[in-house]
Amino acid sequence: MRVDAVRGHLDGLLLSVLESGPLHGYAIIAAVQERSGGVLELRKGTVYPALNRLERLGLLHSTWQSVGERRRRCYELTDAGRRTLAAERSAWEEFTAVIGSVLRPLPGQAT
Repeated sequence: MRVDAVRGHLDGLLLSVLESGPLHGYAIIAAVQERSGGVLELRKGTVYPALNRLERLGLLHSTWQSVGERRRRCYELTDAGRRTLAAERSAWEEFTAVIGSVLRPLPGQAT
């Protein structure tokens, strides 16, 4: 899959994997990769700025957690993030329905 295919959908992907509970950055990247069957491999340089932006917008809240000697930032959805995720899903459903209606062959046409 083309990397640029994710553009415009990154926020929805990140919010979606956080719906089930807080995760740290690397776990978010791994969750997207796992849920996509290994097709989507997001880069840290793309994900962390997006997470910071989503937090500034009030869609995520983060806390620092210590794991042994290391500290990592865990992100979770806010109520505004949940509403935004619902809107993203609705927009995605509409988008895929419209594109599908154009890409589907017309009845009686050969494929």
